[in-house]
Amino acid sequence: MLSSRGGGSRRRWERMNENGDIHTIVATTGATYEVVPLSLARAHAANQTDQLALLEFKHQIADDPHEFLNSWNNSLHHCQWQGIECGVRHGRVIGLNLSGQDIFETISPHLGNLSFLKFINLPDNRFHGEIPQQIGRLPRLRLLNLTNNALVGTVPVNLSRCLDLSFLSLKTNHLVGMIPIELGSLKKLASLDLASNKITGFIPRSFGNLSSLKVISLTRNNIEGTMPSELGRLKNLAFFSVASNNLAGTIPSSLYNISTITEFWTTSNHFTGTLPVNIGLTLPNLKRFGFGGNNFHGEIPGSFSNASQLQSLEPAGNKFIGQVPASLGSLQNLKRLNIGANLLGSNATNDLSFITSLSNCSNLQMLGFDSNNFGGEIPSSIGNLSVQLKGLALGYNHISGIIPAAIENLDNLYDLQLENNHLSGPIPNSFGKLHNLQELLLKGNKLYGQIPSSLGNITQLYTLDLSDNKLEGNIPASIGNCEKLNQLDLSQNNLIGPIPKKIVSIFSLSISLNVSRNWLTGSLPVEVGTLKNINALDVSNNRLTGSIPETIAACLSLEYLYIQGNFFQGTVPLALAALKGIRE
Repeated sequence: MLSSRGGGSRRRWERMNENGDIHTIVATTGATYEVVPLSLARAHAANQTDQLALLEFKHQIADDPHEFLNSWNNSLHHCQWQGIECGVRHGRVIGLNLSGQDIFETISPHLGNLSFLKFINLPDNRFHGEIPQQIGRLPRLRLLNLTNNALVGTVPVNLSRCLDLSFLSLKTNHLVGMIPIELGSLKKLASLDLASNKITGFIPRSFGNLSSLKVISLTRNNIEGTMPSELGRLKNLAFFSVASNNLAGTIPSSLYNISTITEFWTTSNHFTGTLPVNIGLTLPNLKRFGFGGNNFHGEIPGSFSNASQLQSLEPAGNKFIGQVPASLGSLQNLKRLNIGANLLGSNATNDLSFITSLSNCSNLQMLGFDSNNFGGEIPSSIGNLSVQLKGLALGYNHISGIIPAAIENLDNLYDLQLENNHLSGPIPNSFGKLHNLQELLLKGNKLYGQIPSSLGNITQLYTLDLSDNKLEGNIPASIGNCEKLNQLDLSQNNLIGPIPKKIVSIFSLSISLNVSRNWLTGSLPVEVGTLKNINALDVSNNRLTGSIPETIAACLSLEYLYIQGNFFQGTVPLALAALKGIRE
């Protein structure tokens, strides 16, 4: 049976063939017949819808610096355009990938017409404006990645309609408002990343329904309130981060029982409470645990040694007391241990005995014990620590005794901080073997003797601070070999003799040169004019003589100049008036 759907010189009928397929018959007055399956006609119309939606997307683009969208024209089928993926069976657009193209414009709402779209991947561009509500009309959407753009507005509530969504990343934008509780209906969601926005409000309790969730990152927002206990139902969770928010209260015990967790970050909040004694048993797969910058108290559990895969343990900036568990030495995968800024130790002779056990941690790269209550001496076994060690911070404690020469074995160190303790004795001459050292802080101790000339062998140094000690003798000219120095502080010692010309010729000095409060004599070398980038120069309270060098006028970045308390003669050079940035 044929049914007419047209008139005039062109008629259109539909009929059903023996296979049950609907065909369209088009008849013209010239008695020519064309039989087209209706399914193909509809597919053609759908493909046109996809193409038009993509062209509308392109037409909104204000800047495409890499000309990535040049292929988006009628000379090619849209399935062959760069960044477009089509399904094999139906030829519909299923993927849009414009990652890292620096494209500038708003995101077109016409994306909502790409009804077969499964993947929207637009990270590392300059998309701005709000996230189109029309994206919530994409029932097949599995991945939405809008990372690192300039998007504003709120997280669209109707993303909760995309029930197939398994990956959602909106991090590093300017999103505001609260997290929609409706997102708790996304049962297939495996990864949720809203980090580095301006999101406020609370963590929705409905997140406890996200049974497929493996990754959740809410880092660097303005989220407040407490941690919902419902999060303890996320039994597949591997990565959890709420770092750098305004969260408070205690961590629900149920979270410490999710054995699948490998990374747990609560850094820089206002959390309180103690850590479970058995935490290393309930989180056996833990690799990184960052909970610094809170108000946790109590002791650091020794059970962490049971989390044998642990690579990073960072409880710095809390109120932990007691001793550091020697059992941490069994963590052979440990790379970072940062327990600084706590109340650990008791100013006792055995406070640092745990260092010996850490010699078993052959992968250690960073140790931070600064700003605690550690007393006693640094054990010579410190030289047995991992040769991979790059950072060692023991400053701001009550450590006494001499600096062990065995530190020379740590020849990959780039940061050594021993400042503000009660260390005495000479600076080890063997420090000159630490060729990779970039920062050496020994200020505020009771070190005496001469400054080793071997320090001039540490040519990678950026910062050298030996101030506020009892060092004596001349300033070694060899320090002038440290041609990468930004900051040199030798103040408040008992140094004598002239200021070496090589010291005031270190062109890289840009932060400060401070040799004040010593017994230095002679003139201020005219080579001081080499310090064109220096911000602060302090030679005050010495016994310098002669005239004030006019060459100081070449130090155009100078803001702070201190020359008082010397025996300079003559007048202040008029050329110094050129230093417009001088504050003091």
